[in-house]
Amino acid sequence: MIDTGFGLRDINSPYSRLSPFFIHFNGVQFDKKYTAVDQIEKLGFSARDVRHIVLTHLDFDHAGGLEDFPEATVHVMQTEIETAQDRHGFIAKRRYRPEQWDEVKHWKYYSAGGEPWFGFEAVRNLDGLPPEILLIPLVGHTRGHAGIAIDTPEGWLLHAGDAYFYRHEMDSAKKSCTPGLRAYQWMMEVDRQARLLNQDRLRALSSDRNKDVRLFCSHDAIEFKAFADQSSAQNEKVHQ
Repeated sequence: MIDTGFGLRDINSPYSRLSPFFIHFNGVQFDKKYTAVDQIEKLGFSARDVRHIVLTHLDFDHAGGLEDFPEATVHVMQTEIETAQDRHGFIAKRRYRPEQWDEVKHWKYYSAGGEPWFGFEAVRNLDGLPPEILLIPLVGHTRGHAGIAIDTPEGWLLHAGDAYFYRHEMDSAKKSCTPGLRAYQWMMEVDRQARLLNQDRLRALSSDRNKDVRLFCSHDAIEFKAFADQSSAQNEKVHQ
């Protein structure tokens, strides 16, 4: 699994787990059907079937469900866990919620190294995972933020996390972003220069058809639906 979103405990007791500032600022919808564990169970699996969770970062809306999967090993960048534990400043104290992950038993921490991936730093050979799954450091939104690259039969797929928020930010001809999302990215960034540089690099990668890499981010529902519809169509072809 990549990230977990909010968890059952967040849904049941939001104000003891999350910052009231972000609850109201983001208008969070607390509904069990949006949790990862509920969706996993509807697919016929158990929470204990999830053995590995790879995190883009530890923000409250990405790591809230970690404790719903007690058997999972959680993979994250070393810099991210260190920053999350320090929690310096107004935003950091509210974005990182140790209550969401203080019961996690199995952690694996990583630093970049080894062979680059399309010019990006990379973490290869994640412990216990196949070599087709890589962590790609994308600093800016947080200090230990990373994308997750997966080598699929259709080419590389890159979950860019919160490196960008809006699909048209990846348009090379005329990049754009809604004012609200642009302001939110500015508020949450820890390194503006690195964030914008990584967006430029991702935009170049996305527009280079020779690279055969498809990108998506965490928060664009229309982008997600397009990928989901494409995946469903491919699955139908396989079963015909």
